[in-house]
Amino acid sequence: MSEALTGGVQSPQGHAGGDHRAAVLAGFLGWTLDAFDFFLVVFTLTAIAREFGKTDAELALTITVTLAFRPVGAFIFGLLADRYGRRLPLMIDLVFYSVVEVLSGLAPNYTTFLILRALFGIGMGGEWGVGASLAMEKVPPRLRGVLSGLLQEGYAVGYLLAAVCYFFIFPRWGWRPLFFIGGLPALLTLYVRFGVKESEVWERTRHATWGELGRAIASHWKTFLYLTLLMAMMNFASHGTQDMYPTFLQRDWGFSPQARSAITAVSMVGAITGGILFGLLSDRWGRRRAMVLAFGLAVLVIPLWAFAPTLALLVAGAFLMQFMVQGAWGVIPAHITELSPDSVRGFLPGFAYQCGVLIAGTVAYIEAVFAERTTYARAMALVAFVVFTVAAAVAAAGRERRGITFGAG
Repeated sequence: MSEALTGGVQSPQGHAGGDHRAAVLAGFLGWTLDAFDFFLVVFTLTAIAREFGKTDAELALTITVTLAFRPVGAFIFGLLADRYGRRLPLMIDLVFYSVVEVLSGLAPNYTTFLILRALFGIGMGGEWGVGASLAMEKVPPRLRGVLSGLLQEGYAVGYLLAAVCYFFIFPRWGWRPLFFIGGLPALLTLYVRFGVKESEVWERTRHATWGELGRAIASHWKTFLYLTLLMAMMNFASHGTQDMYPTFLQRDWGFSPQARSAITAVSMVGAITGGILFGLLSDRWGRRRAMVLAFGLAVLVIPLWAFAPTLALLVAGAFLMQFMVQGAWGVIPAHITELSPDSVRGFLPGFAYQCGVLIAGTVAYIEAVFAERTTYARAMALVAFVVFTVAAAVAAAGRERRGITFGAG
């Protein structure tokens, strides 16, 4: 079998620092709370729109604005992470998006809320790249895949936490207290400050000047283009199977909001399980092989996911689809930090990730347009098949650097 899918040669294993558990926990919690804050708007959209006298479509623009500003945050905080270290930018980012979230709960009108959600997008975009680079640079190479899966599925955990808080708090107190809870990530700053050490890899490869950093980034433009393409396909896969799924459950099945939430929650349990399992498999079989396997199995699940004849099979399809899609995602933190050179690891993975988010932001619109001509089931199934096929090809075409030692030169 060609090197494209064999996983390459495993480099010597070793610890990148004794506090790798603390770094992974910080990255996981940061991404969890980031997602929690983001999904609060998704759950409370109609209520906020009603209070501000706006339509759902106008309020949905705030979600689009958040996504659009994520690359800005990745750019700013990624540069800071490669210039001044991983910890300080991460702490600044955690405080920044926590304050913005609390202020969102105090917004007096739609315009203020829209501006605050743009600022939140900057904070959200900055967290992943910095947190992932700090965690992955400290994790022992032999555990990088499984802990990558744990870190990445903080996003699914954040969704579940937002759903739980919405269920218990919103009916009694409304939407604003939820955003006050969203300020809790600021407390994580104390944990990073006192519990997580700076990346030893960054300390060995740090840039003396901004000019030196700029030249390093420019010299790796081909890697950036590949990572952006990969992350665009990854985001097409996740958003293509998640964003319009509740609408599919409503339009094609006629489910109530409670039933839709329950099925979606089951799918998120599948996401968490799949992310960790495929991350573990990638430590043994290679990053690309694990991703290609996940997308291949996802193709097989499409009929059950989109065209299930019974409720039980529909729920099983929802679980299995996110198990596979987020299984591929679980490999991503390890894979793209390994593909990124030491000198630009704070910037390159996070910025490519968020550029991929921006490119894939059209997928919900594409599915909705197709659904107008047929059904949501057929539209989502077609998009999923095309996306999974292309994503597997892009993953297979890249390099394999499983288990490399960061900072080794």
